[in-house]
Amino acid sequence: MTSRDQFTSKLGFILAAAGSAIGLGAIWKFPYNAGMNGGSVFILLFILCTLLIALPVLIAEFIIGRRGQKDPINSFQEQAPNQPWYSVGWLGMIAGGLILSFYSVVGGWVLSYLYRAVTFQLAGQELDFGVLFNSLIQNPWEVILAQGAFILINVFIVRAGIKGGIEAASKFMMPILFIFFIILAIRSLTLDGAMEGIRFMFVPDWSYLNFDTLLLALGQAFFSLSVGITCMITYASYLSRKEKIVSSAFNVAWMNIVISILAGLVIFPAVFALGYSPDQGPGLVFVMIPAVFEQLPFGSLLLIIFFILLLFATVTSSISMLEIVVSVGIGDQPSKRKKATTWFALAIFIVGIPSALSYGVLSDFTIANRSIFDFVDFITNSIMMPVGGLIISIFAGYYYSKKIAQDELETSPIIFTLWRLSVRYVAPIGILIILIRGIIG
Repeated sequence: MTSRDQFTSKLGFILAAAGSAIGLGAIWKFPYNAGMNGGSVFILLFILCTLLIALPVLIAEFIIGRRGQKDPINSFQEQAPNQPWYSVGWLGMIAGGLILSFYSVVGGWVLSYLYRAVTFQLAGQELDFGVLFNSLIQNPWEVILAQGAFILINVFIVRAGIKGGIEAASKFMMPILFIFFIILAIRSLTLDGAMEGIRFMFVPDWSYLNFDTLLLALGQAFFSLSVGITCMITYASYLSRKEKIVSSAFNVAWMNIVISILAGLVIFPAVFALGYSPDQGPGLVFVMIPAVFEQLPFGSLLLIIFFILLLFATVTSSISMLEIVVSVGIGDQPSKRKKATTWFALAIFIVGIPSALSYGVLSDFTIANRSIFDFVDFITNSIMMPVGGLIISIFAGYYYSKKIAQDELETSPIIFTLWRLSVRYVAPIGILIILIRGIIG
């Protein structure tokens, strides 16, 4: 076997995997989904869906990756030779590249806002943040340059490999992310009127308990844990066989839940305290947060910290997408990493340009009544991710014998039984529902 890079510790792996999960899904998508769907009920359903459905699929990806010790395609080919299971590896590679192509656009927005925050261009009572956001996303040169800068950050980290790049970056960024989010949450909770935001998050409004809210929470759980696109298979392939899979997966899941709730505690108490509405949709982070922070003492400093944290979270997720593609590209030849990273990143950047321009010069161009950005988002998150998750669940639940699965998990009979029941029956049904709903709208 050729020399293969590995995570140097369980902590490094957990932080990298958690970083992959804790991205825009937790800090951007979770707050606006919660804000538009009743807060507390959505949060409760999200936690349940994460633990009961998404977590078992995450464990399945960890098993496949660590057992294979190769990129997603070769992992399946080695474990199921002469069978078509490896196609999910190709699906994951394509999905990872496509997700990064539009994810890097949003990462570019974050960089643009961070630059404006650092240069104090977001200060001033007269500033209309809605107009600012629209002018940014419609500026072709700024969005492309910012997208390219974000891609370069990812190239720098992934070129350095697992130990020196992804693990090192995650060990640096993730603790800072936790510490400063706690600080921001405490500041938000001390505002007069913050209790309304607390009630919104933790006192259930059962009128929102319906099938649509459940489906949105289930989709959020899958999106936020990065399951279904072989990302976690890729990371687990660099994991030592000595490490415990179940405990690692639980740690990733609870860290994702905690950061999501912390993001809510930063945003919702401040939103309510300052008289805003929580149901602002996708613009909540880019429009509402600057408006809220601008009214707080030391608001400019808090805003800089917030966008640094958002950048960290975005980068720790995006490097995992690039790593999927790179791992397939280099196979068992780690010496090709630097060259492969550069060329694949360039290709993803080019593919992402139409998404970057979809709110400006290409705003009139639509596919299936969606902008290019929204169409790529739809294809990956509503179709590719559920299909990948379904195949992975079936493979781990039915292709692996009970003995193989038990040997890999090394856990108690109760936990093993619950995992096996979920990955064989509960998760596939939930994923199928997400898939069908995504297709029919």
